Amino acid sequence: MTQTKTQSTSSTSPGNQSRQNGGFPIVGLGASAGGLEAFEQFFRHIPPDSGMAFVLVSHLDPSHASILTEILQRTTSMPVAEAQDQMRVMPNRVYVIPPNRDMTIFHGALQLSIPAEPHGQRMPIDLFLRSLAEDRAEKSIGIILSGTGTDGTLGLRAILGAGGVTLAQEPTTAKFDGMPVSAIQAGYVTHILPAEKMPEVLLSGILALARQPLPSPPIASSGINHILMQLRTCTGHDFSLYKKSTITRRIQRRMSQNGIEDTETYARYLREHPAEIASLFKELLINVTSFFRDPEAFVALKQDILPAVLADKPEDYVFRVWVAGCATGEEAYSIAIVLRELMDKNQYEFKSQIYSTDLADDTITIARAGLYPPNIALDVTPERLRRFFIKEDDGYRVKKEIREMVVFAVQNVVKDPPFTKLDLLSCRNLMIYLEPELQNRLIPAFHYALKPGGVLFLSPSEGIGNHTELFTPLNRKWKFYRATPSAASTRAILTSNLNWTTEPVHKTPEDIMKSARENNLAELTRRMLLQFYAPTSVMTDLKGNILYVYGETGKYLRPAPGHATLNMIDMAREGLQLELRSAISAANQGTPTLDRELPVKTNGDVHPVHLCVRPLSNPNDRQNLLLVSFQDIAPPTPDKPARTKGTSKPNELHHIEELERELAYTKENLLATIEEQFASNEELKCTNEEMQSTNEELQSTNEELETSKEELQSINEELVTLNSELQAKIIQLADMQNDMKNLLDNIHIGTIFLDQSLIIRRFTRDAAQIYRLVASDVGCALSDIKPELEGEDDLLDAAHAVLDNLVPIEREVKTLNGNWYLARVQPYRTLENMIDGVVLTFTNITERTRAIAMQEARLLAESIVNTVREPLIVLSNTLKVVTASRSFYQSFQVTPEETVGRTIYELGGGQWNIPALRNLLETILPHNQTFEGYRVEHDFPTIGHRIMLLNARSIIGQTGEPQLILLAMDNVTDRA
Repeated sequence: MTQTKTQSTSSTSPGNQSRQNGGFPIVGLGASAGGLEAFEQFFRHIPPDSGMAFVLVSHLDPSHASILTEILQRTTSMPVAEAQDQMRVMPNRVYVIPPNRDMTIFHGALQLSIPAEPHGQRMPIDLFLRSLAEDRAEKSIGIILSGTGTDGTLGLRAILGAGGVTLAQEPTTAKFDGMPVSAIQAGYVTHILPAEKMPEVLLSGILALARQPLPSPPIASSGINHILMQLRTCTGHDFSLYKKSTITRRIQRRMSQNGIEDTETYARYLREHPAEIASLFKELLINVTSFFRDPEAFVALKQDILPAVLADKPEDYVFRVWVAGCATGEEAYSIAIVLRELMDKNQYEFKSQIYSTDLADDTITIARAGLYPPNIALDVTPERLRRFFIKEDDGYRVKKEIREMVVFAVQNVVKDPPFTKLDLLSCRNLMIYLEPELQNRLIPAFHYALKPGGVLFLSPSEGIGNHTELFTPLNRKWKFYRATPSAASTRAILTSNLNWTTEPVHKTPEDIMKSARENNLAELTRRMLLQFYAPTSVMTDLKGNILYVYGETGKYLRPAPGHATLNMIDMAREGLQLELRSAISAANQGTPTLDRELPVKTNGDVHPVHLCVRPLSNPNDRQNLLLVSFQDIAPPTPDKPARTKGTSKPNELHHIEELERELAYTKENLLATIEEQFASNEELKCTNEEMQSTNEELQSTNEELETSKEELQSINEELVTLNSELQAKIIQLADMQNDMKNLLDNIHIGTIFLDQSLIIRRFTRDAAQIYRLVASDVGCALSDIKPELEGEDDLLDAAHAVLDNLVPIEREVKTLNGNWYLARVQPYRTLENMIDGVVLTFTNITERTRAIAMQEARLLAESIVNTVREPLIVLSNTLKVVTASRSFYQSFQVTPEETVGRTIYELGGGQWNIPALRNLLETILPHNQTFEGYRVEHDFPTIGHRIMLLNARSIIGQTGEPQLILLAMDNVTDRA
């Protein structure tokens, strides 16, 4: 049976199914050190209308505000916002995690919380991706970019198990490859790409697959059946009774990765590429689990379920557990840890046998190793990590005492026989992927495997269906059921089509009776042979500790004085101990001891014994054992002693006595040596205990150092991220500084920045027109620089006044070269609205001042002209009328529009265009050009006036050019 595990059961609820089948994909991007550059590469290539939402989770310094939002906004036209609590996620938007916050997603809304884990042990990427897998299922996309450590690996596993898509940055393109390599080596990545190539993949096959509804079974059934048939032929596992939606979605994902759209084409592809069958088989095995999944369920198991099951059990009871579909072993180890805690708390001495099975060989290999990434700290409490795990470079390894409680094996729940006589059977998130037909076949099998009163442990999304007669609910919320005594499960097993029941079903009653008689004869024969031919034997380990005793051993062994012990050497009777020690030592080297004759003293009598010590090998638990056998030797029949000439009986007796004395002395020396050896061994034991204590202290110190290392590594990652942000900010500030310099240089406004002591901070190029400033003047007092201004310089006083009352001051100043400037003195305000100096600006207003003066002079001249009673006009050097007096308009009956701007010859309909006037003007013009004083008067009867012409410098208009004044003095007609 494929062992399908999911991160959480909430994703399978009906409410979640409706939410997941609709909506838009959400992409979770995780990064750490070097991630800023990868983020920018990704978003430069993603269009603003992709239809996806993007949530960024990075390792940020909790004590500094992040500018990641501002930086990313420059690389994409999508709105980029810092996430807020309860913020709804919308498509075509980017959300960034704030500093010092954990973030999850629930029903499409972001949930922010203050981190509970200490600094350096947080896994924010895993936390968010796992919640994303629960919330969006197959519409979830996980991406791991540059970073150190392993954060994100378990998050990708959850997304992959929920049917989503996972990507990781190509390690060679990442600044730091720790996080991508961890996810890739764990096998949870479907695509490995550079960051800039990921949008192309998302927008092609992956996004199309995420948006498409699943094909209906009639449309896909033919090709799907062909694919499942090939899987069964090649792997021996039948997936036909799996839920079609799950199978079809995962087959489609493999098809998308291979660029195939038709199921029949993919079936042919499988025949041509056997390696793809292995990949598809692995895809269908949803090997996703976690430690203490649904923690409240394990609290109920520890506090309510197990104490009730163990309440009436004897001390030598063997508690049997089966974890079906264990995936990588986290759930089996979780149950083992709970059992160990319960035994330690209540001082139970019973043994436990936990059988943990799964269909995939590679996951069983991982489970046996018991090595898991550091991310499990999200699911395992610090106390349990310290007590039941060993910290290694690659993560946490389950301690030996817990690993020895669990036996892992490859098994198919559907095809293979179940374990029996179980006290607890855990099968969580397995049946949710099976059709009801197969579920109804497994529930009786589980009842058959349990003892009466045994407990079945399912996930909150699973149940016992219609088999209510087999189980009694113990906890409906967390799905604990007690097996009710019933023969219905046995009948269901015998009548089912399960492979392991096929043979018994077809046996006739005669076959069964014949088999029983054959078994009885075999057992009787075995017992008789053991009774009459097998010697008294003891099974020991390599140190001589007794494991099993066959026959009566009282002649050879007796309880040793002192503390009770089962060590065979300590229990050996006199005459046997020394040889037994040597034989066991030789057997440890692989050399057996066969039929060694020894005198053994029992109850004061000495009788000969044959000693055999044979090394054995136990293939089940790979433990080397020793078989020690004792066999009495029958005493020989006494014959009449033959007399030998020359032999003296007293001498023989004397020699025997000497030998006996030497032997006794040797035995005493040997016993003394043995006692000394025992004393030395005791001292070594004490030394070993001290060394173990020291080792534990060193391990504790090492754990503390590892924790400090993790914290320093986390801080280093945050500093790298912060440094990347600051580098981007420096580039931005350099651009802004360049822009500001060009702005100040091109608006031609002299500017001087002063601090609160009126020390020069900076100045612009145009400020040198007012103060004699050079680059080395930065840092000097402005009072040391002489200004190029006329009159008393009071700008410094104005600066002091602005610092005191913060009221800006404006005034006009004139330089020594005659230029006018508008000087403004204003306070220097920081971004925090703090006053930190003064700003002097100088705007050139020379042209404006001259224009105002010209306007005033023109008005003055026109006023003077209008006061003259005689008609008067002012001509330019081109004989055009610049202005005319009011009396001129009245005397000659013309308007200003008919006069100003016209030549003298065009006035009055040409009445001024007479030869005499022309000659006169041509005579005076050369003098007028040189501004020599010139005056002429002449009567013009045709005009009717005596005309006076005189030249003058330009007053009216202030053009700087010479002008002619024509004055009509006397009326010639009146005078005549």
